[in-house]
Amino acid sequence: MSDLTKNNSSSSGEGQNNPIMVEVTRGNMVESIHRASYAVVDTDGKVVLSGGDYEKITYGRSAIKCMQALPLIESGAADAFDLTDAEISIACASHDGQPEHVETVLKWLKKIDCTEDDLECGSHLPYHIPSMVDLLKNGGSESALHNNCSGKHTGFLTVCKQLGYDLKGYVKYEHPLQQRILGAMETMCGMDLGDAPRGIDGCGIPVIGVPLANIALAMARFADPSDQPEARQEACQRINNAIAAEPFMIAGSDRFCTKIVEATKGRALIKTGAEGVYTGIIPELGLGIALKADDGVTRSAETVIGMILKHLKVIDDETAHTMKDVLEPPLFNRAGIQVGQVRAAQNVRF
Repeated sequence: MSDLTKNNSSSSGEGQNNPIMVEVTRGNMVESIHRASYAVVDTDGKVVLSGGDYEKITYGRSAIKCMQALPLIESGAADAFDLTDAEISIACASHDGQPEHVETVLKWLKKIDCTEDDLECGSHLPYHIPSMVDLLKNGGSESALHNNCSGKHTGFLTVCKQLGYDLKGYVKYEHPLQQRILGAMETMCGMDLGDAPRGIDGCGIPVIGVPLANIALAMARFADPSDQPEARQEACQRINNAIAAEPFMIAGSDRFCTKIVEATKGRALIKTGAEGVYTGIIPELGLGIALKADDGVTRSAETVIGMILKHLKVIDDETAHTMKDVLEPPLFNRAGIQVGQVRAAQNVRF
């Protein structure tokens, strides 16, 4: 990165405690706290807003699915198979397995002459509880179609079909598809990742360790890809436009990601990842966001990215008021009585 300018008193430092960003109240007492690190970066690599150890190497998990979707556009596969905005959006999704998600993936698989048996992501029940109940009530069972990553994996199969790659083992690090994705990540993150830490994600594909600020740089390059090659510019724009047009596909009707993209009308394109990772693409400002909750808890990561979006005025005061229960959710007991709240920590300053 060309410039890691620090403008937060809690800025980077290995071993330094990350700032307390979120507190959870019960009654008139703070019962729990969450620490996090974050970086907001422009396309030049300048960190314009930060907190905590933003140089810490982090697995981007599902928060970087937009990068993994770049070959889907750049290979010509999206055009060859006439992909819709809904299909491109679900390629970047961690969806809830609602019927519309499953139907979109199933139709796409048929379009490329594949079946769910070709998906190597594994299976689980829908995350969306009503959909799961309906499925089981009607004698159904979990399948790879319900996997929150099934859209991404269908995108992988589509690239393999387009480029003549072997469909078997497409999740393996050495597979040409994954090497193509690694190359896209390197150019977007601005660094060589050949020797980066790596592991296996929940859906079976490689996860690559990248400094948090470099993940934010990649998101900034999505937000403003004007300094990228023409094919990359077009791919970034097409992915951004698809997510903005089809926010339901990126997550689901009850999900934070979908609600924020809808409420901001695509001004903020945000994406969750496992273990408290979140990213954001802010096209009108040319900024990228990446954050990591220390304890890996999603509720804290959602609260932090909401705080950042409010500070950047991407979420205005009126929208923040309307979405208060989304941005700082109340907590209820089993009797439906509000007993507390997840909120920004009182000492947070931007």
